[in-house]
Amino acid sequence: MPKHVIDPNQWINRYSDYLFNYTITRVNDKEIAKDLVQDTFVAGLKSMKNFKGEASERTWLISILKRKVIDHYRKINSNKGKAEVRITYNTDESEGDWLEERVADPFDKTAEDTIENTELGIAIENCLEKLPEKQAQVFEMKTILNYETEAICNELNITASNLWVIIHRARVAMASCLEKSWFK
Repeated sequence: MPKHVIDPNQWINRYSDYLFNYTITRVNDKEIAKDLVQDTFVAGLKSMKNFKGEASERTWLISILKRKVIDHYRKINSNKGKAEVRITYNTDESEGDWLEERVADPFDKTAEDTIENTELGIAIENCLEKLPEKQAQVFEMKTILNYETEAICNELNITASNLWVIIHRARVAMASCLEKSWFK
């Protein structure tokens, strides 16, 4: 399998839109999404020497970004993170960034769904980290990133039947992990 080469000079042109679209669906805030993508690029630059070339540059950046998203939610859900929340005062009160406005309204199903989806996303990430590396990579590419079977096989240099065995094992392991950690 050929090793992938890293080229940070091309990251913004090649990956910024993809990373932003990935992030905005998870944090639902443009500015936070932009910040997380920027943090991802900075972290990538700092850890370039650790890039082994076993995955594509984009896959590697996505893995960094996923950790940034998880860290973002851990920070805002921890006591330390809550203490760091800044309240901004705008002329239009409806645009205020008030902590009280972040509390879910029990009668608002969409807010409840958003919180539940966020928590499920974190549970999925935690379970994904427990899978063997190859299973996690295949599961992520097929199920989360929606790569085509052929693209995954080419990227990882595996056969389609091998892919389906790996994805089946990953799904069974994920279901078991989520059964223990999420559906309790």
